[in-house]
Amino acid sequence: MWQPEPGWRRLPGAGPSTAGVWVATEGGREVVVKRLLRPEPHEVAGLHDPRDVNYWRRAADVALSGVVAHSPGLREAPVVRVEEDDDGVTVVHAWVPEAETTGLFLATCLGRFAAADLGTQPWLARGQLRSRLALVDRRGGWRTLSRTPAADIADHLWRVRDLWLERCDALPQVPQHGDLVAANVRGRDGDDAVAIDWAHLGTGPVGADVGYLSLSTREGFEPLLDAYLSALPPGLGTAEEAALGARVTAVYTALTRADWALALVAEGEGALAGKFKHPSVAPYLRALQAQVTQIEALLG
Repeated sequence: MWQPEPGWRRLPGAGPSTAGVWVATEGGREVVVKRLLRPEPHEVAGLHDPRDVNYWRRAADVALSGVVAHSPGLREAPVVRVEEDDDGVTVVHAWVPEAETTGLFLATCLGRFAAADLGTQPWLARGQLRSRLALVDRRGGWRTLSRTPAADIADHLWRVRDLWLERCDALPQVPQHGDLVAANVRGRDGDDAVAIDWAHLGTGPVGADVGYLSLSTREGFEPLLDAYLSALPPGLGTAEEAALGARVTAVYTALTRADWALALVAEGEGALAGKFKHPSVAPYLRALQAQVTQIEALLG
């Protein structure tokens, strides 16, 4: 059975099929080791579907393909090796020194990345937001938000989610990182950012990536969108189309995260309202509050 070597330093971060991520030293250089576990047949169907956002081995397939080794704006850390066995896959990347970046720089990188050529890889994720909301639906929707002052807004947006998903499906579809947060972008190579996690790579509505990014940066939605549009090559989408893709992604992701965070503390002692400032909840509520203008736009 595969095991991490003694002395490896574990890094934070995991996913439904990730056993762990470690920093190790090999041949005198530092590397990052990611272990992916092969799911059992009875586990969530999405883990087995190459098109699903949660497909278990996409990070390994990306590394093997080299499809984002030299992509514009955003690229993968150099791949050292990929090793497969009966229980899963081990993906090893070169360690990328951390570089200071801003949200505006990352938004510009995403605009350029929208022109990347990913080919027709069968494992590219599609309908990422739709897949994520389907998981929420299986859990009964945003049940914890229904106990908050945002209940009416959440209820309305949940009931019209298919309308907004269909409108996003009709937008130009472009390459999409799918999970661009500061923790996933460690390095910088000239005008390009170097991302370390490509488990959600696929295609999605123009603007979606920058909407997702807006939930984890100090810069506001509008400046990020402007930066994205400044780097978006002509013909890949209008400003209105990118704004819609970004807005729907930001709002529905923020609501889902807030509900998830509240659900984790909801059953503890005390009223739910008294837990809004809990350190595991407050950041998600602040991110949701920052999207008020975008929420109002979707409410019409």
